[in-house]
Amino acid sequence: MEISQAVAHEVEEEIKKTERLRYEEEMKVRSRKYIDELTEKERLLRELKRRDEERGLEMEKKLSEAEDKIRQEAMKKAADDHRLKDLEKDKKISDMKVQMEEMQRKLQQGSQQTQGEVLELELEQMLRREFPNDKISEVAKGVRGADVVQEVFEKTGKRTGVILWESKNAKWSEGWIDKLREDMRRLTANEAVLVSVELPQEIGTFGFYKGVWVTGRVSMVGLAWALRKNFWEVFKQNRQNVGKKEKAEEVYEYVNSLEFGHRVESIVEAFNNLNEDLEKEKRWFGLKWARQEKEIRKIMDSTAGMYGELQGVTGRALPEIKALESGE
Repeated sequence: MEISQAVAHEVEEEIKKTERLRYEEEMKVRSRKYIDELTEKERLLRELKRRDEERGLEMEKKLSEAEDKIRQEAMKKAADDHRLKDLEKDKKISDMKVQMEEMQRKLQQGSQQTQGEVLELELEQMLRREFPNDKISEVAKGVRGADVVQEVFEKTGKRTGVILWESKNAKWSEGWIDKLREDMRRLTANEAVLVSVELPQEIGTFGFYKGVWVTGRVSMVGLAWALRKNFWEVFKQNRQNVGKKEKAEEVYEYVNSLEFGHRVESIVEAFNNLNEDLEKEKRWFGLKWARQEKEIRKIMDSTAGMYGELQGVTGRALPEIKALESGE
């Protein structure tokens, strides 16, 4: 009986031990399964996190690439716009250069006909301005003869002489002299004057050359006054010595004498000196006014530039200044 109880107790203990081991094993299995589940969940979480990070990096990369693309496109557009503006500016500069060169070429190589007409007009205006009592007649284009005929009248209305004027703005030609002498004989003029930009080597500013007077533009007014004065002297002598052939011959000899030439030369030189002083004063005042105008324009440009910059900074919040807006 006691043995059976001992065996039974031992069997019972063995059973308990077996059950305990099985329970522990089951618990280990369960614990390991639970751990595996946690591990798997952690792995899944890490995987999800990694994927999210990868997606974030990919998104950042795409955003960065998109930004770079937008920036590059913007830079390319800006560069294209700038290049187009540069091309447009270069074209404008090139066109302006061509126009300036063309204008310069036209100015430098203007037709002799146009230049001659300008000189002729200047001559005619000078005669009308200086001698309002004389009759100044322009010879029509295409009509054989000189450019201008000046009939000189003294204060009582008596005609004292005729001056034939011819203007030239070209390379000197001896043929001009022959033609002018022929015109002088045909029109029965007392004197003939050739106003030329280019003079013979023998002539300085003016002089009597092969039967006609030759002068440059500077001396033509003085020469005109001198010739008119001679006409008046001859007229006065003729009036005082009517019928006295000897006196007329004396006057003729005087007109053709060296003394008369020197007197005319002194009159012209005096006039030229006065005219030169006047021209110097005109140039001085012209330079002075040009400098003042330049300084005023510089101040206006600087003020307009500063006003425009401030308008840009303030978003055009500054009050409008009509004078600067209109550029006046």
